[in-house]
Amino acid sequence: MSDSQEKLPPLIILCGGQGTRLRNVTELLPKPMVQIGSQPIVWHIMKTYAAFGVKRFILCLGYKREAFIEYFLNYHAIATDITIKLGRKQNITYHGSNGEEDWEVTLADTGDSAMTGCRVFRASRYLKDRDENFFLTYGDAVANVDISGLYQSHLENKKLMTVTAVHPAGRFGEMTFSNGIVSGFHEKPQTGDGFINGGYMVVKRDFISSYLEDDNGLTLEDAPMRSAVRDGEMAAFEHDGFWQCMDTSREFNMLNEMWLSGNAPWTKNW
Repeated sequence: MSDSQEKLPPLIILCGGQGTRLRNVTELLPKPMVQIGSQPIVWHIMKTYAAFGVKRFILCLGYKREAFIEYFLNYHAIATDITIKLGRKQNITYHGSNGEEDWEVTLADTGDSAMTGCRVFRASRYLKDRDENFFLTYGDAVANVDISGLYQSHLENKKLMTVTAVHPAGRFGEMTFSNGIVSGFHEKPQTGDGFINGGYMVVKRDFISSYLEDDNGLTLEDAPMRSAVRDGEMAAFEHDGFWQCMDTSREFNMLNEMWLSGNAPWTKNW
């Protein structure tokens, strides 16, 4: 893949948390590696971005990072039929076309105990010099967001961060905005039925130098995002389509039922 072929910036995915609300499943796997159908949810997220031309991915790893390493190192073998010739001159033949995504995947160890802001700071060392912007999302929510439209909105608003605003269940942090600019960001309010940050963000590189640092306890959703709101540097891209996180066993079952039924709305643009 040459530099000239890249139309969109890379995607950083936060994959290092323990997913405590899905504990019965994540005792064995980190949450982004929990499967919808035969592939982990992080693969579904990557497919959504790739459908719009994103080819580079940087995964912020921590909890059970070896699961990601094993999966991606063996990606072709997992996705296809294979013939293995044993003996002194070993050879592996991959059959079929599955697993031929033209992706560059960087598996970045951002620490077992680091919070989200610190993980983004540490993973940013893998951005290339030309990457003035980057996509950023969490490894546990699927959606049919218009990635091209999101990126274009970010370029037009000229803010340091653009977040995708979605309508959720009320247990998430709520935000308020007017004319596309976020004016309030409240972490997990007791009541409210407005918009939340659904992930699927675009960030200018300057956001890192302005608001992030190599501090294990730095949570992206706390001081950095609140400071961006205070400074008028956060914009919102409204998404009225499908969005669903996988935080609980009920949501895990629901997403798998959608996939198995052939009615998986997040695959709209694949």
